[in-house]
Amino acid sequence: MIQVGLAGWGDHDELYPIGMNSSNKLGRYHEHFATVECDSTFYAVPSQQVVHKWVDQTPSNFHFIVKAYQGMTGHRKMDSTFTSNIHMFDTFKQAIAPMIETNKLACVLFQYPPWFKCERKHVDILRRTRAWMGEIPIALEFRHQSWFRGDMREKTLEFMREENWIHSVCDEPQAGEGSIPAVIEGTHAEMTMVRMHGRHIAGWVNEASSDNWREVRYLYNYNVDELQEWVGHVRQLEQHSKHVIVIFNNNSGGHAAGNAKQFMQLLGQQTAPMAPRQISLFD
Repeated sequence: MIQVGLAGWGDHDELYPIGMNSSNKLGRYHEHFATVECDSTFYAVPSQQVVHKWVDQTPSNFHFIVKAYQGMTGHRKMDSTFTSNIHMFDTFKQAIAPMIETNKLACVLFQYPPWFKCERKHVDILRRTRAWMGEIPIALEFRHQSWFRGDMREKTLEFMREENWIHSVCDEPQAGEGSIPAVIEGTHAEMTMVRMHGRHIAGWVNEASSDNWREVRYLYNYNVDELQEWVGHVRQLEQHSKHVIVIFNNNSGGHAAGNAKQFMQLLGQQTAPMAPRQISLFD
């Protein structure tokens, strides 16, 4: 089974009536897509009350991919509100418990930073993370080429299979060590993730030098040929895993929802129409 969705539900204005309150958007989002990547959890661990609300706003067949909190992936130091790393992990697991209890959690995505290189100390961190997450399904995404360079490619994939990691396959700009190639391999019988980041090289490499890098990093509009190429890749991944989830993250310019619907159509899936927009005098 292939499901297509977006990174976040709040920023895709073309899905919602003009003026819709942000608190109501998830309830409308599921009319378009059956899965979503919850990226707000990367910036702060939500309360269980908030997660209950998300669960209550979605139907029984809806799935969440939850991005691991940035303290859990080394993007920032552990917050002082946590007494230890284990406390931080346990707090996060307690927060997402409503998704687990209702079978709405697809997986927790651990996206590691560009400085997380293929080194023994980082392999140890991955093993520790797998142990601390217990039976919760977890996906792994790298941002450093060393994990897939040369003979490390097969070693990394085999490690992921042995440790029961879901592979997050990426389409992203090929811009040196801080990006990874699209490795079309599943490592988990139940699920494979695909994340479509776009191919805007300039936005990808200028993170440290540009004040508005967050606004342009995912600025990309996939063309039909590029989407068709990924239809083939996703069909291939479907041979490796029962469930393939494709997330479009190219929303710096508002292209994610449109590309996701194009992709669904290329897969032969039905799509709901975008929300009607008010026509202005100058349209």
